[in-house]
Amino acid sequence: MKNRMRKLLVLATAATLMTTAFTGCGSDNSNSDNKADSSTGSDANTDNGSSNADLSGSISLAGSTSMEKLCEALKESFMEQNPNVTVSVEYTGSGAGIESVTSGSVDIGDSSRALTDDEKANGIEENIVAIDGIAVITDKDNSVAELTSDDLKKIYTGQITNWSELGGSDEAIVVIGREAASGTRGAFEELLDVKDQCKYAQELDSTGAVLAKVGSTPGAIGYVSLDVLDDTVTAMKLDGVDATEENIVAGKYLLSRPFVMATKGKIDEQNDLVKAWFDFVNSDAGKEVIKSVGLILPQ
Repeated sequence: MKNRMRKLLVLATAATLMTTAFTGCGSDNSNSDNKADSSTGSDANTDNGSSNADLSGSISLAGSTSMEKLCEALKESFMEQNPNVTVSVEYTGSGAGIESVTSGSVDIGDSSRALTDDEKANGIEENIVAIDGIAVITDKDNSVAELTSDDLKKIYTGQITNWSELGGSDEAIVVIGREAASGTRGAFEELLDVKDQCKYAQELDSTGAVLAKVGSTPGAIGYVSLDVLDDTVTAMKLDGVDATEENIVAGKYLLSRPFVMATKGKIDEQNDLVKAWFDFVNSDAGKEVIKSVGLILPQ
């Protein structure tokens, strides 16, 4: 009887030990699984934290019509990377763009000229994002392919009025320019030192309008942003130098100007969306966009 009881006790003890062992194993596996889940969650959070999908809201820009090609390209690329952000751009002219950002009605004011001292005194920050050349253009049938900067001054101030005076055909020069608020006009007149002296036959409100008008008007001359040049017009040499990126970078071509995305206060004082916009503009991807539309990166 004692032997039988001893055997039963041994069996019970063994069963207890086995149960404890299995329970311990089960607890270890459960902890292991929990740790794995926690690790996966941490990785997911890291990915989400760096994802542009976290950004949402809207950014507003207004200003230079010459910057339309650049702004549309940047807008498209930025919104692809940030699908929950809407970027709106109005092309109202450089002066109007600076007024809008000064009043706070837009986040960024686009200007195709340097800011004035008065604008800077109002707390507007000049953020240069690209460099553009201003090409002097004529209609395709014009036989005059080159001007000196002095010739160009005399044309725009009304001292030379016929192409025959420059070795061309006997044809009146039709002087086309931009409206008074245009950054292109401001830069052109300042670089040539003819501010408030020009005698325009027509003043148009966009770069595209100047390009179309000169291309379709015999004897016309005008100026446009380098990046919009096409085969509907002829780009003239100025002082023997072609209007090209290489010549602008080398400092050989007279007519070049900055493309500015102005903010009210410094970039690091802006909201997160505007900061993200400038982070993109200054990134490798943004620089590729700038170069893809024919503009030059700031040095």
